[in-house]
Amino acid sequence: MMNIAPNILNAVNEWLTPTFDDETQAEVKDLMTTSPKELEESFYKNLEFGTGGMRGVMGVGNNRINKYTLGKNTQGLSDYLHEAFPNQPLKVVIAYDCRHNSNTLAKVVADVFSANGIHVYLFSDLRPTPELSFGLKYLGCQCGIVLTASHNPPEYNGYKVYWEDGGQIVPPQDAAIINIIENLGYDKIKFNANESLIQYIDTEIDKAFIKSSIENASFNTPAEAKDNLQIVFTSLHGTSIKSIPDTLSQAGYKNVHIVPEQAIPDGNFPTVKSPNPEEPEALTMALALADKTNSDIVVGTDPDCDRLGVAVRNNEGKMILLNGNQTMILMTSFLLKQWKKAGKINGKQFVGSTIVSTPMMMELASSYGVECKVGLTGFKWIAKMIKDFPKLEFIGGGEESFGFMVGDAVRDKDAVAATLLICEVAAQAKAAGSSVYKELLQLYVENGFYKEYLVSLTKKGMEGLQEINQMMIDLRENPLKEISGQRVIMVEDYQSSIALNLLTGEESTMDIPKSNVLIYYTEDGSKICARPSGTEPKIKFYISVNAELDSVENFDAAESFLDEKIQKIIAGMQLK
Repeated sequence: MMNIAPNILNAVNEWLTPTFDDETQAEVKDLMTTSPKELEESFYKNLEFGTGGMRGVMGVGNNRINKYTLGKNTQGLSDYLHEAFPNQPLKVVIAYDCRHNSNTLAKVVADVFSANGIHVYLFSDLRPTPELSFGLKYLGCQCGIVLTASHNPPEYNGYKVYWEDGGQIVPPQDAAIINIIENLGYDKIKFNANESLIQYIDTEIDKAFIKSSIENASFNTPAEAKDNLQIVFTSLHGTSIKSIPDTLSQAGYKNVHIVPEQAIPDGNFPTVKSPNPEEPEALTMALALADKTNSDIVVGTDPDCDRLGVAVRNNEGKMILLNGNQTMILMTSFLLKQWKKAGKINGKQFVGSTIVSTPMMMELASSYGVECKVGLTGFKWIAKMIKDFPKLEFIGGGEESFGFMVGDAVRDKDAVAATLLICEVAAQAKAAGSSVYKELLQLYVENGFYKEYLVSLTKKGMEGLQEINQMMIDLRENPLKEISGQRVIMVEDYQSSIALNLLTGEESTMDIPKSNVLIYYTEDGSKICARPSGTEPKIKFYISVNAELDSVENFDAAESFLDEKIQKIIAGMQLK
């Protein structure tokens, strides 16, 4: 047998004590003899909370998703809830997606909460993540949990924690909760349910959620315009099949073609390599159906229905995929236009975005006299903006990774309302003799042509983590002075909260929570952001370049110029 590091051996030995059931102990022993490398990966660290909660591979061990790691989280959370809300009746709501073991793990979580005297609302079947955020506020709960691993591969599952405002937990709360969890022994988990405290929920919340989605994302689109729009929708084997077809139907959209092979929820995601609408391949079947039905727009959502991928026809009638920045710009512009038309903009509104998303959001917002607040990556920061500025109205907001939020009924990215909203954009554009694509090009003429590109490098396991850490250390300690012939004029380090002007040597402090992110700005207005993923074994480089676009006719030439700029940056930074 291989030489096991002492910290790993200690963790393994703990899992061989009677605190863990016989089946778990047997699995650990099996790993010791058959898969020492897998044993190491399963025990070398505790699974951590990242930008989107906790995600990991399912299996035994403290670095895996299983009833013990989730039980420990839930026990720690229960203890924290009793501390945070003393002498109050405590209520939590739990939802789960289509992943393997999601329903059984959700019941384990419900059992632990109930064993701690907390009333639990548990969805009786899988539901979209945004419905959990909505349901939490609707039911007046202090906390909500959703069991999901978003668009990760089939072997993953995860656990996201929401607070009473409907948003995910943020500092300083997350650190306080994590501290309790880390100091908790597995033998302290109360697994014995108090079934009388577990209440199953379904249609009442569904109806209220769909009604709210329609109220937030409908903007007086004439019935005739809706009738003229042909939509293709795919749930990519996920939970959105529970809400989006009904939402579109009740909002008056009749021509919705659902990709039949992908309509049944299935944690194996059999028809796609990855159930991620950010990956063009995921929408292959939907695009084929769009051509067959001569549809105007394609929408595909990820397994837990918080992200959406959109495809529309270009000026030659060919279906093209939009990226997350483009859909965000289109939806934000539409919302701002509608609010202005209704006379509702008076300087007390804002839109939200993130540091890795397109800077075009700022240009767009300022053209309407609306503030654009920018936070760290992840929708919990946009939800926090709503909480932190109660006197301001939130219009909408998004981030580059295909998420959008319309209004504040749901405090997380929400593909249900966003799907309806992008259909409203498409229906109104078509009725006016335009198209979604033409509207986008017009926005580039008005606000500047911003083009973004994401380079994502996957580095798996312990060695991969070390490699990612080293890349960030190198970029920090030896900051690049120029990138592809352009001088770097500013470096923002979100870990130290310091922005350094390389031209003057002047340092300024950034008032934003600390995060392992670096942003380089070059003299031609390009922006390059380096950030390790909080939920996957990846380091991501977000590149944004821009140019003036004097007319729609010159779009192709301007795009070629920007594409070349992006490739030079990739080559210059050796991001292959």
